[in-house]
Amino acid sequence: MLSNEELEKEFQAKIDAEIKIEPKDWMPEAYRKTLIRQISQHAHSEVVGMLPEGNWITRAPSLRSKVILLAKVQDEAGHGLYLYSAAETLGVDREDLIEELHTGKAKYSSIFNYPTLTWADIGAIGWLVDGAAIANQVMLCRTSYGPYARAMVRICKEESFHQRQGYEIMLKMAKGTPEQKQMAQDALNRWWWPSLMMFGPPDDKSIHSAQSLKWKIKRQTNDELRQEFIDKTVKQAEYLGLTIPDPHLKWNEERQHYDFGPINWEEFYQVINGNGPCNRQRLKARIKAHEEGAWVREAAIAYAEKKQAKKTAA
Repeated sequence: MLSNEELEKEFQAKIDAEIKIEPKDWMPEAYRKTLIRQISQHAHSEVVGMLPEGNWITRAPSLRSKVILLAKVQDEAGHGLYLYSAAETLGVDREDLIEELHTGKAKYSSIFNYPTLTWADIGAIGWLVDGAAIANQVMLCRTSYGPYARAMVRICKEESFHQRQGYEIMLKMAKGTPEQKQMAQDALNRWWWPSLMMFGPPDDKSIHSAQSLKWKIKRQTNDELRQEFIDKTVKQAEYLGLTIPDPHLKWNEERQHYDFGPINWEEFYQVINGNGPCNRQRLKARIKAHEEGAWVREAAIAYAEKKQAKKTAA
């Protein structure tokens, strides 16, 4: 029988050889806990992320816009389902994860604690928030844990449509009336910095990155992903004719990247700790929806049990 040290060496060798870790494989407890934390936070973010956009379904400016937004919100619910299912393969119960969210023990992306004040915010969320999510998530298609990696393939494909939808909204508004263009600029001003915070704290302040990189749960650091996102998005903003709200933003020829101004990390930690503009509102809405949907879950379980009983009797 192998010692724990020998098992860890074999485990790391599989990681280094790009062999996926599957649910029944041996894994260090710290690896399992890291995945549960990350996957569940990701799932919570998808579900809570439905709220700021769902707020605009009844106020979309056209039937086409309403249909697209409905489809997008439905996609986010599906993403949460995939991710909760992936987390369950690690031996946790979905209800326990949801309870941790509702009691404030579990975190979700800070970005969803900001309000959507105008229709342009829906465009900014699609363009910036989903754009940042894609930058974060594409690398997760190659994460070392098999169920998580496979869930991310479909999620990333759908997120790419969401990003295009958001950019289309911003393009229409930026090319519209002066009032519409100003609305688009205002949305960009408010969502730019929170979008950069989505990548997490700077590498020298991140307590999880080094180990996650060694285990290939992550493939790039927070700062690398943030820089890639900025480099891509600046050009998109220029095409829209909008101005990124950062007076320090400029191209650095030597680095071949854009330099950018300081991020207000105090704001980030305040929001993460429950003190953002909409933290309480988001959790209240999530808990209410969960409680009111209890009958649906109970009916589904009862139907499944009845169906299984008939199958067994036959």
